[in-house]
Amino acid sequence: MNEYLDKVIFTNTTHVITVGSILALVGFLILINIVLRILQKSINSYGKIDEGKKYSIYSLLKYFIYVFAFTFSLEILGFNISLLVAGSAALLVGLGLGIQNLFSDYVSGIIILFDNSVKIGDVIQVNDIVCQVMEINLRTTIVLTRDDKYIILPNTDLTRNPLINWTHNAKAARFEFSVGVSYSSDVTIVKRILKDSAMKHTAILKGKEPFVRFDDFGDSALTFTLFFWSEEVFRVENIKGELREIIIEAFRKENIEIPFPQRVIHQS
Repeated sequence: MNEYLDKVIFTNTTHVITVGSILALVGFLILINIVLRILQKSINSYGKIDEGKKYSIYSLLKYFIYVFAFTFSLEILGFNISLLVAGSAALLVGLGLGIQNLFSDYVSGIIILFDNSVKIGDVIQVNDIVCQVMEINLRTTIVLTRDDKYIILPNTDLTRNPLINWTHNAKAARFEFSVGVSYSSDVTIVKRILKDSAMKHTAILKGKEPFVRFDDFGDSALTFTLFFWSEEVFRVENIKGELREIIIEAFRKENIEIPFPQRVIHQS
């Protein structure tokens, strides 16, 4: 048995790789895989933190374990890590200058996973695009836009640019949209219709009561804004569309008109 384990597979002037070292490497990698699975199940079973934080914690631990596994694997195969690092220091410096933007993305990825400013499932607005975070990796973050397109963002886009996180502190967010009615409309009735319409929609939170503001005297209409809260942050435009349908139907029943812009042309 010892003779089989000591059988040489590869050799050079600095080190030798044997059957035993290969088997030890395979066993070590299997052990790492088992540890990662146990770690993931343990983190997921912990109910006191949300899913986004669980993902961040597991991802950070996973990357640290990967670095350790890679280093120890080289040791198992007989490589001297200290000599490799010393010998490649100059190469790493030159390589680092050439890929500094890529390195910045990796650093940004670590920052995002550490500070939890952006988590899986968050609805964010970056570069004037509203999207939902689907996956956070060390170099890139994968997001889904409202028109169901996946975008792969470099992590530096999330750390260097202004970013709105709609769901950072809570699942619900406040939204609004405006509507204009004719000057002959009863203000009290208009405000009641707008509020009642919002209360009827199942996706609008009832705990935070919607409210209506009389905004302005427009050129051809009285302008009102309806404010409401919803947890459907990512698909809120669909909710706004459904609300407009409810409001128009209610306006028609009360004979409230939504005027359109008119221009009077005088001929001289």
